[in-house]
Amino acid sequence: MSITSSDSLSGEKAPVRLSLRRVAIDTYRENVAYLHRDCAACRAEGFQALAKVEIRVNGKRILASLNLVDDPSIVACDELGLSEDAFAQLGAEAGVAAAISQAEPAVSIPALHRKIAGERLQREDFQAIVRDIAEHRYSKIELTAFVVACNQGELDREEVYFLSDAMAQVGRRLDWHEHPVVDKHCIGGIPGNRTSMLVVPIVAAHGMLCPKTSSRAITSPSGTADTMEVLANVELPFEQLSEMVRNQRGCLAWGGSSDLSPADDVLISVERPLSIDSPGQMVASILSKKIAAGSTHLLLDIPIGPTAKVRSMAEAQRLRKLFEFVASRLGLTLDVVISDGRQPVGNGIGPVLEARDVMQVLQNDPQAPDDLRQKALRLAGRMLEFDPDVRGGDGYAIARDILDSGRALAKMHSIIAAQGARAFDHKQPPLAALTYEVLAERDAVVIAIDNLQLARIARLAGAPKVQGAGVDLLHKLGEPVRCGEPLYRVHAEFPADLSFARQASERASGFSLGRPEQIPSVYVEF
Repeated sequence: MSITSSDSLSGEKAPVRLSLRRVAIDTYRENVAYLHRDCAACRAEGFQALAKVEIRVNGKRILASLNLVDDPSIVACDELGLSEDAFAQLGAEAGVAAAISQAEPAVSIPALHRKIAGERLQREDFQAIVRDIAEHRYSKIELTAFVVACNQGELDREEVYFLSDAMAQVGRRLDWHEHPVVDKHCIGGIPGNRTSMLVVPIVAAHGMLCPKTSSRAITSPSGTADTMEVLANVELPFEQLSEMVRNQRGCLAWGGSSDLSPADDVLISVERPLSIDSPGQMVASILSKKIAAGSTHLLLDIPIGPTAKVRSMAEAQRLRKLFEFVASRLGLTLDVVISDGRQPVGNGIGPVLEARDVMQVLQNDPQAPDDLRQKALRLAGRMLEFDPDVRGGDGYAIARDILDSGRALAKMHSIIAAQGARAFDHKQPPLAALTYEVLAERDAVVIAIDNLQLARIARLAGAPKVQGAGVDLLHKLGEPVRCGEPLYRVHAEFPADLSFARQASERASGFSLGRPEQIPSVYVEF
């Protein structure tokens, strides 16, 4: 280790150099550096805990939050430790000399303070904030302040556009040099709604370009990326993603590993534990990812129902108008579908269970959930009508033919192979072995299913972290049940998770039983 307090020629401080060490701590989208409290660098540079530091190795640079440790077995006095995220981002070998210095303060902090105070921000303010977020200049505390301020203050539509555009501009952007480039997205809130994993192979088999990049679950038991990860690798480097989409005409990948709208993934790391998904941030997150992925046309699914994210048609129309305004400003063609969100779609809630449902539909299995099949066909049909050679109204029949003929299944197998298929001992990935069933307390009809409670039970059971955990629905809305008949089965890997899920279901099962006329109606636009 060498420490130099000043440069003899310039009089400026030279960066401190320490031996790089990988500290096996997952800090979840936050770069964290570790120094021993008695390290000479702390005294020479005046480093304080939680300070922002700049680390350089072989021409690469990252910013990190500093933690001080007292245990030399974690980091010795001549070492600089980096968390898993930071170490991977720097891409250096352990033991190399790394330079560490105080980081320049984030220039956007004054704009952050104005937003906390409830002020309306301008375009350049959001550009500065997003740039600093993407460069990891914000601590988790500052990120949380920004997310909460935007949630409580409710961004106006111009601010949502400014935020969306700023997020799309930071990081890489794909340009496919063709038109149209199509994508589909659901705003979420409906467990088991894995239509994207059916729509993409149908549309790609038709020949349209569909680079589907998804976020991981924020508040749900599984996102598209989480479910696809059961079958294939979803963390694709930028170059691999670009090449495979050109060859396969589609993908089902996690957007974060390709550096598309990287600020979004940093913000999600705060939104997830806070369970915040405000309209403005939702619009910015979805549209920035689509623009960065090179999409020219987007089909947006907004489900409505008593326990969906959107509870009424009036609320759905307000959200629709916000999406349409921002999409128009970004130059994105948008088609919005308002769908039935009264209950989960499909039978499974959780990565493995949802992957099972998807493959059953693709295989035209008689046991495949019909609601998932029909919704996917309607959405795929609308997307196919983005093709100028497809007449309006013909898309559904084309989509059904692609699915029934096996062409969608063949395309899905090709996409899985191109992304890197997961290896299993059996044909189907294993479900978590510990189970219990929730039983009907009387003879009746299922009149309501609480999306939020079923999602909560699935998450308590371990989903999506434990891929085989979740809830397997045995009855859906409008179906008759007998007393003692199972309504759903919960799968968990660990006894504690099973116990947590059981306790939640005993407090509220998520199912309401009654008479057929008590089933709530829903108004949708398909």
